[in-house]
Amino acid sequence: MQERREIKYGKGSRKCKRCGTHKAVIRRGGLNICRRCIREVYTKIGFKKTGSRGG
Repeated sequence: MQERREIKYGKGSRKCKRCGTHKAVIRRGGLNICRRCIREVYTKIGFKKTGSRGG
């Protein structure tokens, strides 16, 4: 059986702090949270919802 090597760069090296996924991680300002988790906690971390998408 092969040992898994640690990924040091690229998308696979970064994961969401909350759920652990590697997809759609927002790194801006050191958040490192995926977009799905951001939607659940955006008010707690100081973001404010602005406007709506016309539709």
